[in-house]
Amino acid sequence: MTPAGLYFRHPASREHDPREHLAGHPDTPERIEVLEAAMATRDWLGFEVVTAGAADDDALLRVHSQAHLDRLRELVVLGGGQIDDDTFLGEGSWRAALHSAGGACDMARALVAGESEIGFAGLRPAGHHAGHDRAMGFCLLNNVAIATELAISELGVERVLILDWDVHHGNGTADIFRRRDDVLFASIHQSGTYPGTGALSDSGSGRGVGYTINLPVSAGSDGEVWLSLLEYVVLPAAREFAPGLVLISAGFDAHRLDPIGGCRLETEDFAQMACQVRDLADELGAPVGAVLEGGYNPEVLAECVGATLAALAGDGVTESIAPDQIFTPRAAAHIGHHWTLEL
Repeated sequence: MTPAGLYFRHPASREHDPREHLAGHPDTPERIEVLEAAMATRDWLGFEVVTAGAADDDALLRVHSQAHLDRLRELVVLGGGQIDDDTFLGEGSWRAALHSAGGACDMARALVAGESEIGFAGLRPAGHHAGHDRAMGFCLLNNVAIATELAISELGVERVLILDWDVHHGNGTADIFRRRDDVLFASIHQSGTYPGTGALSDSGSGRGVGYTINLPVSAGSDGEVWLSLLEYVVLPAAREFAPGLVLISAGFDAHRLDPIGGCRLETEDFAQMACQVRDLADELGAPVGAVLEGGYNPEVLAECVGATLAALAGDGVTESIAPDQIFTPRAAAHIGHHWTLEL
């Protein structure tokens, strides 16, 4: 029987534990342990489980500087330590990061080769805050950016859509591609929180003007706001952009029960966003892959990932909603300068 999709994992994801340096750090190995236990009890939702390889320097250096990689490796040799206020490297962190980036790359290769239409890189540490020359925000290497650059530079994909629905702005990804017109980066995120970037007015720069779509929402925003921005702003722009590959920076810390985020999404809202993206990908004839980012209530994370993957694989139907009256018109007025939007 044809698998529903490909699920990339590696035991090294459990070896990265910032609590070695900061007790109470929310990015724990239990996130993966609980997630994988829940997926196993559901027979991985019919996904084929694939062991992620390690990213090599060629893949990493397409996105990150040699100095950045050298600093991380040197810190590992010294036994690990602190990079910034909330980012730490332990003895097993570098191996975990290599496989986290490698799993995203393996997923991109498999999707572009037609081995599957759906993929998920369920690995940690996350990556969307990591920049060209900097680790930050729990992130060491920018997994989704590395996979995107691989797809374009090596696999022949002309255009890639990155949708980031983590509650925090994916500043690293935005900065890496902000001057590019072959990557459309769209982020729905909570304003007024870490890392403080992602203003609606920031649309990219140079030839990349218009190819960065930042959609900040206020704390307490619920699924209707997020789904409205996706349906009426992101998806029309994405259709016009016509990517050959769709990637999701899939953070689940906008859930109302997440201990870090401040938004009010329910599990069903993530499933509905996945339905919207699935239908877009089907319409465009493009494969879709998701890369795990945030989500710090392990049980809720497992629930949301399961709902998202089931939706990407075909469960559920897309339900259109009326645009919200505040965020969507404001966003459309700005983004409409670059893309054809209709409200």
